[in-house]
Amino acid sequence: MTKLAKLSRWRLMLAAAITIVACAVPSFIHAAEEGAAGGYASPLYGTFWSLVPALVAIVLALITKEVFSSLFLGVLIGGIFYASGPNPGVFDDAGEAVWQSGNAFSGTINHIVRDGFLAALTDGWNMGIVIFLIILGIIVILMSKVGGAEAFGNWASKHVKTRVGAQLALMVFHLFIFIDDYFACLTVGNVMRPITDRQNVSRAKLAYLIDATAAPICILAPISTWAAAVASYIPEEEAYADINGFTMFIKAIPYNFYAILTIIMILCLILLKFDFGPMAKHERNALLNGDLYTTPERPYKDFEKEEVNTRGRVYDMVVPIVVLIISCVIALIYTGGFFDGESFVSAFGNADAALGLVIGGLVSTIIIILYYFCRRLIKIRDLTDVIPKGVGAMASPVLILTFAWTLKNMTDSLGSTDFVTAVMEGPANSLVNILPAVVFIISAAIAFATGTSWGTYGIMVPIVCAVFAAGNEQLFVIGIAACLAGGVFGDHSSPISDTTIMASAGAQSDHINHVRTQLPYATTVAIFSFVMFIIAGYVQSAAIMLPAAVILFVILMFAIRKLFGTSVADEKRAA
Repeated sequence: MTKLAKLSRWRLMLAAAITIVACAVPSFIHAAEEGAAGGYASPLYGTFWSLVPALVAIVLALITKEVFSSLFLGVLIGGIFYASGPNPGVFDDAGEAVWQSGNAFSGTINHIVRDGFLAALTDGWNMGIVIFLIILGIIVILMSKVGGAEAFGNWASKHVKTRVGAQLALMVFHLFIFIDDYFACLTVGNVMRPITDRQNVSRAKLAYLIDATAAPICILAPISTWAAAVASYIPEEEAYADINGFTMFIKAIPYNFYAILTIIMILCLILLKFDFGPMAKHERNALLNGDLYTTPERPYKDFEKEEVNTRGRVYDMVVPIVVLIISCVIALIYTGGFFDGESFVSAFGNADAALGLVIGGLVSTIIIILYYFCRRLIKIRDLTDVIPKGVGAMASPVLILTFAWTLKNMTDSLGSTDFVTAVMEGPANSLVNILPAVVFIISAAIAFATGTSWGTYGIMVPIVCAVFAAGNEQLFVIGIAACLAGGVFGDHSSPISDTTIMASAGAQSDHINHVRTQLPYATTVAIFSFVMFIIAGYVQSAAIMLPAAVILFVILMFAIRKLFGTSVADEKRAA
């Protein structure tokens, strides 16, 4: 038996063992109880077991490097946990599960299909993201088909002549489209990929740069879909009358250590020209051997081979991108009521991101196609080839998102929110000064396990408000910042996060490989941020904490470079 076969067998056995243990143990420690008002509630509802399906899926994905089967096992475990009491396979006229004794198998299947996959795919927000993904896939194929992407790459190779320049250009481009992280992940990747490829920046590093500059920039931008979401979670009847949702978001920015220090870390990695951990291997192989992937998993390699029109020009890529950005911004403020008299800021606060992106995407697609027709770069028959390829290009991220959303439905049905609320409210009174650090850890854990920062904010922000509102105002602000920072870290590092999935799609990188290579970077910033939140709980001054955090973190980066860093540029010169 080959080493690969042995390894695959070991992974399979490990996955089976974890699944069996996860499903068997709860049955020995819990007894079924009737749900409230005669409805169905799992005997594991509101316990630690509500987080186990997501944790199993994440651990298996990182070990086996196979995301689909890992997510499916997590979904399956969630369904089994839900149906571990009397059978919930019967529904009343209102569509609610009814508590009845019977076969747990039917309850498991019903829950997974009805409350899992179908609920995920019939949710308006989720389908909006899926449609926007497909639209971007079609636009990318269009730009490649007419030669715009190739022409832009040729132009960039003459003007961006270094790896440092290519990576800095990506960050600058991110600053111009800070409105939404979904939009940024896919747009920046598709625009900058030809530039970074020509400078032999590995796809793993490209995915990290996209992911690490998307949510952190959005959570620091006062005008963004993130600011709107966070502001909406803060109750209006807070104890501090001068702090509404929007002003609280602004006040929390200087204390958002994870987002700020992530940007600092990227700049240090780029300017100091080093990497560490698994990323160093990818960067070394890309620069020395021209291999952008390193690992055998290359899901987008064949997709890159596309015949292009030699008549394409740089503006054939620039114009569609500008049209896409403008269309999406206008559509976002439209859904927020800007054209009905709302202010620009209020319109962003009320915007429906999924609906706005779909409207903007559809309008921009029509304009782009008409533009290419006028330029005589495509014909009607070309669309029959472009559209299916665009849909196919996004098949993998759409499937991963579907599984991730279904897994979230499983944990929600097991009462993960109630469990976290109980854990959080218990020690709150005895840990006042270090509570921001505790909030950071709990928010990170929720976002990592559920794959959503916005969902984490929906759980944690009201709890933080309830805990801090009657005390120190500055500590209240730090607590909110810790919640936001923890949500970004958990979402950033989770393999089931939609933004992580879309960063992989934008970079055309293997998803699990992206997670494994960026995890040491994200964890480094998170640990340092945790320490800063402990100190901030006592110092309570942004004027002191922010400069101190930045200076100390830069010193840390120099130390990491000296102890663990690998400079691929130096290795290339030595070779």
